[in-house]
Amino acid sequence: MAIAAQAFFSFAQAADAARGKQLYESRCIGCHSMDENRTGPAHRGVFGRKAGSAKGYDYSPALRRSKVVWREKNLDLWLANPEGLIPGQKMGFTVPEAKDRADLIQYLREQTRK
Repeated sequence: MAIAAQAFFSFAQAADAARGKQLYESRCIGCHSMDENRTGPAHRGVFGRKAGSAKGYDYSPALRRSKVVWREKNLDLWLANPEGLIPGQKMGFTVPEAKDRADLIQYLREQTRK
């Protein structure tokens, strides 16, 4: 487990937030925004936030009941397979490539700081 965490940490350090922004704008913006709830919830401040807790968004019961807190590992699992992480959720989109997920996560992390 420690080896997997170390490998993920090393990979995440190499993540490219600028590329993540491009991916976000091409893949995520149809349903999400940083500051407004749309089909999906707003993403600013997602790091450290409990899943299903963004104000003003109507989450699935599965997400509201979830104990997940959005950090790198959970976001990676979520983007790879939302239903695998939280069965009963309603996001029907995945990001199959690990590099794409790492870049998106780095971009989201940087948006949290603004």
